[in-house]
Amino acid sequence: MIEPKKFWWMIKKELISLKRHPARLVSILAFPIIMILLFGYGMGGEMTDLPIVVVSQSHGDLTDLTLDTIKSTETYHVVEVIDDLDEGKKRVDNAEVKAAIILPSDYDDDSSHQKGVTLYLDSSDQMAAQILESSTQGIFYRLSNMVAAQTSVSTKDADIEPSISHSLNNFKDDISLHINRIYGNIKYIDFLVPAILGMTIMMSCMMGMGATIAGERETGELARLFMTPTSVSTVIGGKIAAKLLIELVRALILIFMAVLLFNVSIKGGFLQTFIVLVIGALCFVGFGIMLSARTQTQEDYAQISLPFSMPMMFVSGVFYPIETMPWILQKLAYIFPLTYLNDAMRGVMLKGQTLGDVWFDLVILLGFTVLFFIVGVKRFNRDV
Repeated sequence: MIEPKKFWWMIKKELISLKRHPARLVSILAFPIIMILLFGYGMGGEMTDLPIVVVSQSHGDLTDLTLDTIKSTETYHVVEVIDDLDEGKKRVDNAEVKAAIILPSDYDDDSSHQKGVTLYLDSSDQMAAQILESSTQGIFYRLSNMVAAQTSVSTKDADIEPSISHSLNNFKDDISLHINRIYGNIKYIDFLVPAILGMTIMMSCMMGMGATIAGERETGELARLFMTPTSVSTVIGGKIAAKLLIELVRALILIFMAVLLFNVSIKGGFLQTFIVLVIGALCFVGFGIMLSARTQTQEDYAQISLPFSMPMMFVSGVFYPIETMPWILQKLAYIFPLTYLNDAMRGVMLKGQTLGDVWFDLVILLGFTVLFFIVGVKRFNRDV
């Protein structure tokens, strides 16, 4: 039977305990706000302002109308209009833009032969590629309709929308759109798996270090270890090595199951994928040590780590392209290590890039790793 007076004492005791842990209190109050913002803006945004270049090798009324239409379509952010075909393709290959729309030199000719426009598309970002392909097809179906019907076109008529009815198939295709998907047809599962691998490593490393460090501190096991004739660096180094070994086994299982169950291709090779995951695991083990170095209980650690781990899941492009988010979240994404791990994983698995091609992402991850370990070890030294 519940004793009312003591029951309220227990509630008061828990509230006082919460007050004595300000980090936990702040997390409890701030976390719901963070989550609703991330769900609303990170996952629910429309895909607009995708960066592209237009390679225009022609001049005339139809070219002007086409350029005005592309620039006025919200799907695109036209970074530049250039006339160098190789430069346009190079920007897509280097991931500076998502696509290049190529207008050939005969685009404005009055000849009767069909005009061929090319969409040179980075298909590794499956969702962005799908939107760009659909919008570009819509624009040139409408323009083809206008040309076939010998409509008088001028720049003042540039009110074309990307959502076009398929009834335009009744018209002669005076403008044909050729789509060059430079990484082939990428399924959503192919786009998702590399980032899921990175996210899984992140969560398991961070949560595992919370159980290893904060949990052992809570039970007193960590203090007993430090009281033995063993240096702090040996204790922490051993825990890091053990956790890293566990995560590497987990990474192997994840890769194997992704290939076996979903037929996910690894274009850059198994070894390079594994090396990227090793670097990512080392980075997040360091992150976990840094966060757990001063926390006294596993509950404290969980409350402190969630405001870091959950935003990374939504802002780092795991489920949805970063370009769909408000600009403030796009900037925030690049201070999270998971963004660089995702980028490197997709580069190796989807694009077939080498470690040298993703060197920038790996250097950033290694920089984060060094920072996390330095801060974590210093905090441990003060805590002993």
